[in-house]
Order: sequence, then structure tokens, then C-alpha cells
Amino acid sequence: MSLREQIEQLFAETEFTSDDRVVYEEFKTALRRGEIRSAEKDADGKWRANAWVKQGILLGFRMGKLAEFSQSTETLKFFDKDTFGLRPMTVEDNVRIVMGGSSIRDGSYVASGVVLAPPCWVNVGAYVDEGTMIDSHALVGSCAQIGKRVHLSAAAQIGGVLEPVGAVPVIIEDDVLVGGNTGVYEGTIVRERAVLASGVILTRSTPLFDLPNAAIIKSDGEKPLEVPAGAVVVQGSRGITSGFGKENGLSIYCPIIVKYRDEKTDASTKLEDYLR
Repeated sequence: MSLREQIEQLFAETEFTSDDRVVYEEFKTALRRGEIRSAEKDADGKWRANAWVKQGILLGFRMGKLAEFSQSTETLKFFDKDTFGLRPMTVEDNVRIVMGGSSIRDGSYVASGVVLAPPCWVNVGAYVDEGTMIDSHALVGSCAQIGKRVHLSAAAQIGGVLEPVGAVPVIIEDDVLVGGNTGVYEGTIVRERAVLASGVILTRSTPLFDLPNAAIIKSDGEKPLEVPAGAVVVQGSRGITSGFGKENGLSIYCPIIVKYRDEKTDASTKLEDYLR
């Protein structure tokens, strides 16, 4: 049987043998190498979830037993499933992990040329492509897909979508700049070269106001919110037009596309290359 068939078969089981654990370790190694991933982009540009890969990750939680990961010389103690230790790393991986407490969970793919500033966290099933920079206090959630040359600025939060297994996780495509304290959640797709300014929050239920095109971009409830390629998104607000909110001059948060990326935007993001 193929690895996929074995994982799908094991996912239906409730008890596991040592041979089953060998299959799971093979699966986790394939994730670590980037040979399989929890979501992929089709030729037509649409992203689809690989449900069986997500099943394999969930299988690891069910199969694993609680174990101690702390060292005998450490005061801080760490306990987790023995199936999800830290990702094995060597200098040959060509990944900069700056001193200060960053963690990459096993079962994630981190490509050559990635930079991790401390402390940051990359969770299981995540895919982080070449040349990306993950700044301090940034989070890459379970199964999130991060493209090439992305900058996740300080305290950026890229949510993960592990369940349901058929749901597309958060996608950040190539050359995207994610500003500090920005949050992208609930399977939102950020297309290539977009810029999310500091503090922008995007979820499935967030309407995105496109000023240049006089349009409102929304999720239909099933498909995720999608930020267009090259969009420059900033924090905004819109007034409440009725009742108590109107009477008191209240407004609610909304993200706004103020323009699409141009030479001036490219020049301001070019400076980041010196940090990689």
C-alpha cells in the first residue's frame, strides 16, 4: 500500500502496534522533507487541502504518549506527546535559528535560507518555503503554508487549521509582507506580493474593503477570505449606521485595501533583504 493508503487505514484504528509507529515515523519524515504537505496549489491557482496528510498529523496525537522533553540541567520542564518532539536540525539545513528560544516542531518543513528570530514558533504540518524570515514572537500555526521570501514581522500570528481535515489552512503566498502584530486566521488566503500593514486582522468572517476597485471582498461562508495579489491592506473602521452605535458615534474595525503594490512599495520592502 502507498503511504497515503496506510495513513487512511490507520486513522480508522483505535489501537496501534510498533509497526504502525514505523509507518507514522515515515509519514512524519516525509512532512519534514517537504515531500508531502497539508495543502497544495493546483495548476489553476486554487488551493486544496490534502485531507489524508491532516489525518496523519491527528493520528500522531492519538498514537503518541506523554513524555518529558526537558533536559536534566534545566529548571523549566516540558511534557508533550512523544510523536511531536522538536524538528531535528543541523547546520547543513542552511536555516538560521538565532539564539533566544525559537522552536520548530517536528513534522514541519523549513526550507533552506529561512531565518528565525527569537522567540518564534513553527507548528506541526507547517510549510515554510525558501528565503522566508520569521521574526520574534511570530507564530506559524499547524498546517499553515508560507511561500518564498515572505517576511512575518514581530508578533505576527498565522493561524493553523488542522480540523476539519478538508479545510484549507491559512495560506501566505510568495513575496508577501506581513506587518507586526498582524493576525491571519481561519483559512484566509493571502495572494503573492500582498502587503498587510501592522495590526491588520483577517478572518473568514472579515469583509475586506477594496478602495481602488470600489468593491467588498467577502467569504461566502464555505470558501475562505482571499486577499488579492499585490494588495496593500491597512487597518480601518466603518461607522455604525443605526441604533445605539450611531447615537454614540461608534465604529467597528475593518481592513481596507488602499492601493496595489507599486515601485514605491517595493522600495520600502527592499530593505528587508539585508537582514536575510
